[in-house]
Amino acid sequence: MIRGVNFATIPVRDQDRSLEFYTNKLGFRIITDQPFQPGIRWIELGIPGADTRVVLFTAPGQESRIGEFQPMAFWSDDVEGTFEQLSKKGVEFTQKPKKEEWGTSAIFKDVDGNVFVLGSR
Repeated sequence: MIRGVNFATIPVRDQDRSLEFYTNKLGFRIITDQPFQPGIRWIELGIPGADTRVVLFTAPGQESRIGEFQPMAFWSDDVEGTFEQLSKKGVEFTQKPKKEEWGTSAIFKDVDGNVFVLGSR
């Protein structure tokens, strides 16, 4: 029986640059940073208070996924507050928090131009 999502990968160009963004700007913590293949590391990050992890890794042949809308969304108890906090740290938002019937969402980019939704639950 499937019990959850273990990790989701985020395709990146420069693992060091992305690691700095996700840890220093978004506040994720390093779970694993180890060699995977020649010139490539397996960088697994934890999100404070969450079980799901993200991995900064681009599988060979999947480079075209870098800088695209990513099929995953992050959530926050306070989208507006998180927007303010991350904006002050230099995170680029392409959509400010917007309230809808189902909740609030904003859209941001990482250092590689990957686009993510930040929403309420």
